[in-house]
Amino acid sequence: MKTNKIVFWIATGLLSVMMLFSAIGMYILNHSMAEEAFTALGFPTWIIYPLAVAKILGIAAITTRKSARIKEWAYAGFFFNFVLAASAHIAVGDNEAVPAIAALVLLIVSYIFGERMAKDAA
Repeated sequence: MKTNKIVFWIATGLLSVMMLFSAIGMYILNHSMAEEAFTALGFPTWIIYPLAVAKILGIAAITTRKSARIKEWAYAGFFFNFVLAASAHIAVGDNEAVPAIAALVLLIVSYIFGERMAKDAA
């Protein structure tokens, strides 16, 4: 159905913008702020650049939909990233869990409607 495609691309587009802003805007271009945030959450700062690369590659895997296996791994990686990010923010009480929870909701909507879209195409 056309509705499945529209919902998928809206959710995936918003998720992509969030992840690209996070990876490029914060992790790469504003690295010192990212280091402070990661330190406050108790995470090692060496993981910032690999996480930025993983987010960019994950968005590429989800939006191109070339390989079903890689797409599934990208969804799984984002799922764990968002759940752990939300948990870390809740644990330290910095009231910054909302973006991670919003990203998780977008991810779930993208996944569900992407599967529906794939069933419609089959």
